[in-house]
Amino acid sequence: MYCVKCGVKLAESEKKCPLCNTTVYHPEISQNDVQPLYPQNKFPKIKPKSKGFNGAIIILFFIPMLISLISDWQNDKTLNWFGFVAGGLVLGYIILGLPNWFHKPNPVIFVPCGFAAAIVYLLYINFATNGNWFLSFAFPVAGGLGLIISAVITLLRYLKKGRLYIFGGTLIASGGFILLVEFLMSITFDIAFIGWSIYPLIVLALLGGLLIYLAINSAAREIMERKMFF
Repeated sequence: MYCVKCGVKLAESEKKCPLCNTTVYHPEISQNDVQPLYPQNKFPKIKPKSKGFNGAIIILFFIPMLISLISDWQNDKTLNWFGFVAGGLVLGYIILGLPNWFHKPNPVIFVPCGFAAAIVYLLYINFATNGNWFLSFAFPVAGGLGLIISAVITLLRYLKKGRLYIFGGTLIASGGFILLVEFLMSITFDIAFIGWSIYPLIVLALLGGLLIYLAINSAAREIMERKMFF
């Protein structure tokens, strides 16, 4: 706890700042006792998600798929673009609809599954359009982004401490990822490598390094907490 006027660190039992004599959160004002919202050790039961609601979500995804199928077939009795629509709808359902079937969906599982589904959809688009950009661009970009986000979610979920290390490392990894994207673009699409990704890399690396430094140096972290009134 810190003084709101001068920023000096205070003990939890102090009622006034020893340096500037500022009252700490008006401790002389007594708080009235409030009746608890629920009886002790008795809380409302959380109802599981309705199967009817999940079924409605499936129907909402199925309707545009059926309309797209009919429209594409009526055009020239062949399916030309239906696969793109169907793949996008399936991908959307995997990301948005599938977790609703679970009481407490674990993002550590569903986030990588979502990226895996996106990679499969990109592979289908690559083959459907006779492209040659999947292995050299789409796969490493989607896979790298999925690895970074999945790692951050996993660390934040299962580690109770070290968040500054996690956020700092994420910023540095994001800067390196942007540099990788520009490099892959220059190789796949024959675009000149001009080095624009170096600027966000430098900024993100400095910010990430600052967070890691604050995580290591407790004195510097305490100064920042005092300045920011954490």
